[in-house]
Amino acid sequence: MKIDRVTLTPVVVPAKSGAIHSDGIQTALHMLVVGGKSGWSVEFDELTKWIIEIRTDDGAVGVGESLRSVQTERIHEMAMSLIGKDPQKMNLRDLPLPYSREYDGFECALYDLMGKVLGVPAYRLLGGAYRDKVYCSAWFGQRYPEDAGAQAARFKEMGYDCLKFKGSLKENPVEICREIKKQAGDDFRVIIDPNGRWERPAEVMPFLRDLEEVGNVWLLEDPIPRWNLRGFRFLREKGDIPIALHTAIPYMELFQKPQDVLTALELDAVDYFNFNGPMAWVQKLGDIAEVANMPFWHGSEVDLGLLEASYIHSAASSKMCTLPSDIFGRLIREHDLLKTPLEFTGDGHVKVPQGAGLGVEVEPDALEKYRAGETIVV
Repeated sequence: MKIDRVTLTPVVVPAKSGAIHSDGIQTALHMLVVGGKSGWSVEFDELTKWIIEIRTDDGAVGVGESLRSVQTERIHEMAMSLIGKDPQKMNLRDLPLPYSREYDGFECALYDLMGKVLGVPAYRLLGGAYRDKVYCSAWFGQRYPEDAGAQAARFKEMGYDCLKFKGSLKENPVEICREIKKQAGDDFRVIIDPNGRWERPAEVMPFLRDLEEVGNVWLLEDPIPRWNLRGFRFLREKGDIPIALHTAIPYMELFQKPQDVLTALELDAVDYFNFNGPMAWVQKLGDIAEVANMPFWHGSEVDLGLLEASYIHSAASSKMCTLPSDIFGRLIREHDLLKTPLEFTGDGHVKVPQGAGLGVEVEPDALEKYRAGETIVV
């Protein structure tokens, strides 16, 4: 078996109207540099993704989805490097590709391919599933308090019991959480993710006690810059709200690295983790979390259906992935590009696909509708 063709199709799938922020809030949430624009200057749903189809000379096909805003030249070169290689001889935990943001999409396609070749779901290639459904949260970006409460109430009616939202120093998270509690009830929990934009512990402390008093904040994710893990520990010691560290392998340019997990454990700086990146890397980090007996959840970039399916397989095969994962793309995007959407159960969970490979298929009409340029065939 040899790979003899790789097809790369660029797509842009916008968000549904009003799905990210309240009307009037213009804050962009893509953290990374895009061309000549700095981080936090482009909204994530404006950025191109690539649908990657890998075919072999005996007719096997695997399909994957790249992260957003990857480099066209690099993804083309990586595709060319796979031509002539036998996927059966690859170690799926360490593919013959250099690691960059482009890697994840090829890994996604190759797990789909090899699962289909062997006739097993992708989670079998990761060791097997611990669960047949994965706990998920709802999500929005930044909202005014009354709107935040209304959205939370809507999510609760859909079966979710928690949501995650973005926060910066421009908003008052205490008022937002109060309104969420008022409209969604005492048992609806909140995860606040400032992406490090609360800057310093001294700026967190004035409202940390108020958040504790409201009582619905489950945890704070990356409240201050990630390099300040001693500050994370300080917040743990001074407050009652658990602290989580997000370790995202695709954010290497932001100096995020797997070793941060070890440092956080050594410093006793966090209560939980959020991991995202390649399927095999999430499992490797999940193994560390298991040894440390520390729960985590699977992060995302508000993706489409193929990547989200890969996240479900990773989450299902990691013992400590028991917190609500960031699998909510279909709440936000106009389409997931799948023939049959991922199956949410109405109780805040999504079923693990049981078909071979990723267990999902691309909808050709949707792929054509959201195609954002010429398809590249290698």
